Formats: sequence, structure tokens, C-alpha cells
Amino acid sequence: MMVKFDYLRPKTEMELATLLSKHADEAKLMAGGTDLLVLMRDKILRPRYVIDVKGIPEMHKINYDEQNGLRIGAAVTLNEILKSDVVREKFTALWDAAGTLADPTIRNRATLAGNVCNASPASDTAPALLVLDAEVEVRGEWGERTIPIQEFFKGVKKTALGRGEFVTAISVSDPLSGAKSGYLKLGRTKGEDLSVVGVAALVTNSGNPSARVALSSVAPTPILVHEAQRAFEDAGSVDEKIEKAAAAVMGKICPISDIRCCKEYRLSMAGVLTRRLLKKLTGAS
Repeated sequence: MMVKFDYLRPKTEMELATLLSKHADEAKLMAGGTDLLVLMRDKILRPRYVIDVKGIPEMHKINYDEQNGLRIGAAVTLNEILKSDVVREKFTALWDAAGTLADPTIRNRATLAGNVCNASPASDTAPALLVLDAEVEVRGEWGERTIPIQEFFKGVKKTALGRGEFVTAISVSDPLSGAKSGYLKLGRTKGEDLSVVGVAALVTNSGNPSARVALSSVAPTPILVHEAQRAFEDAGSVDEKIEKAAAAVMGKICPISDIRCCKEYRLSMAGVLTRRLLKKLTGAS
């Protein structure tokens, strides 16, 4: 049986900020609820108040322009992201990642902001946001601030959000012209499953190629591997740079063994997926 709670549905961000400031120690926010309600059902979480952000109209918007880039409201679902031609064409890593998360039914409720705030080491969307250099827009009763996605994840299920703060949107600048990005996920099955390893990459092919690589399920938080980017700054052919980047990834991550996989396999496949994705994005042999 579900634990008893009071359900609150604010209609504005200001109302949400006031409610959360008042009940922060006894409340949980619900965007999609796909993680929260399971934890409540299993009595792992027992909030007195559940505050639903889906009643706030501005949180349901996806906006894009070349000057300001992409802005995805906290209540936007993953299926809504998958329907966006702009996300598919310009922010492909995020589009790829959203399509691997859960199944279509869950994606009708699940949100990008909720997946980020869940702060799972196995998050599918986090590596994509890391290579796209996203920012998390945050609000509290005191005001607003922006947190770079690289500073948002603080540990397993821990974020940089302070008491009474909530995410209003995820924003991503327009990628450089000619940039390509993607996401590859290794799971135990072809159906719904958490990742054994997830790898996102963004490559700029104009002039001297550069690359950003991020992974999930290989460390306590999703991780951007700066050493992989530096590998692309070294001299050598594209194939040589890819090999250096893959080696840098394998040298930086610290996977564990769990019910889904042993750490040795994760380590090996992180290198394999990194090579595979970078070759695809660069057009290397």
C-alpha cells in the first residue's frame, strides 16, 4: 500500500517556491513520478507532501533559437523531446539518449529534469548533457541561479540543489556549425534496462577535429572525461586520436561490479563504445 501524503499542485513557479520553502524537509517534488512513486510504494521514501510541478504552464515549454539555444522546461516529457525535430537534428546525443530510456509508456510521464535530479550514476541523459555543456536553471524563494551540468552531480543520488531549490529548465547552447553528437548504450537486453555502460560524444570536424566524451554507469556520478578531449588536441591521425581518447576513458573511469555487470566488462566496453561512437561521428575507418 502507498504511504499517505498530501498532494499539492502549484500553478506558478512562485507558488512552488513558497510551498517548497515551507515544507522542504517533508516534501518531494514530482515531475514525472516514475522514480518517486516506486520509492514511495516500496516505503523507501515517506514524504508528507508531494508537490507536482506539472501544473505550471511555463515548465511545459521547449524553446529554441540560434542565439539562445535550446531550453527544455522541467515538466517536458521525454516523448515530447523525441518529437522535436530541433533536438534530433542539432542535439542528437540528447535525442539518442532520450530514446533509450525506459519504454514509450514511461517516457509519456518521465521528464528530462526528473532524470537529471534523480542523479543516478546510470542516467542515460546525463552524458549527453555533459558533452553538450548544458546548464541547469534553478529557482528558490530567494531567487534564481544557473548551475553548469558539470557541477550539478555531487554523488550517488546527490545534486548541487540547495534546500528549497528546484529545477525550472535545462538549457543548452547551440552547437558549433558542423558539430555532430551521439549516444550509445549497452544494456543486458534490447528492451527496457538500465545501462551497463552509456557513452555520449560530441565531435567538431571543422579544421582540427575536437571531441568531448562523457559516460554513465562507470563512476559514482556521470562523468565528462577531459583527458579524452585533450587526446584530440595531440598530433596524429584521427584514428590515433580516437585510440588515445579511448585509452584516456579507460584510465579515468572507476566502474564497479553489480547485479548487471562486472567491473572488468564495464571497463572494456567503455573503451569499445568510445571508439565506436567517435569513429561514427568523425567518419573514421
